[in-house]
Amino acid sequence: MTAFVFGALPITPNQYTYLSGLFALVGLWFIINGSIVIAIILFLFAGFLDLVDGAVARAKGLSSKTGAYLDTIFDRYVEGIIFFGILFFPLPEILIPGYAWIFLAIFGSVVTTYAKAAAKEKELVNQELKGGILSRGERLILIFIALVLGIIYPDFIYTTYVIIIIAVLSNITAIQRVYSAIKINK
Repeated sequence: MTAFVFGALPITPNQYTYLSGLFALVGLWFIINGSIVIAIILFLFAGFLDLVDGAVARAKGLSSKTGAYLDTIFDRYVEGIIFFGILFFPLPEILIPGYAWIFLAIFGSVVTTYAKAAAKEKELVNQELKGGILSRGERLILIFIALVLGIIYPDFIYTTYVIIIIAVLSNITAIQRVYSAIKINK
């Protein structure tokens, strides 16, 4: 249904990918300026467009390696932009400063993705390495929960707890993927 509706518009799959990044950047501007609700709406729309680009590409027979590559790159940018926006929240210190938890969450996210790409590049695996306790979809859900909790609890304590969960679980996921790649290669 989504592919049918959005595929009828004169927008290419790659243009939907670019639009997802644009919506994330505009969302960043709103989050920096304290309009968390508007930012969440824009981030959700960026995430929705991430689904649309692939659906339209498949429905119109326009799937390409370049499009898949752009989609992957923009996925990382959108996630990074949202985390960057969270840096502007006055996160409380829980063991370490809030910004350090954000760094660890971003680092875990990047290494999770890199572990997959490196395993393929170094020919440790033949198929795409997936899995782990916290994939991108789950990370995004938790990020949105963190944002919503920031609206409900303006002291950002629960937002920080969710960021800690993302930081810990995304790094565990990265380690799981590294272990899987090595185990498959044996």
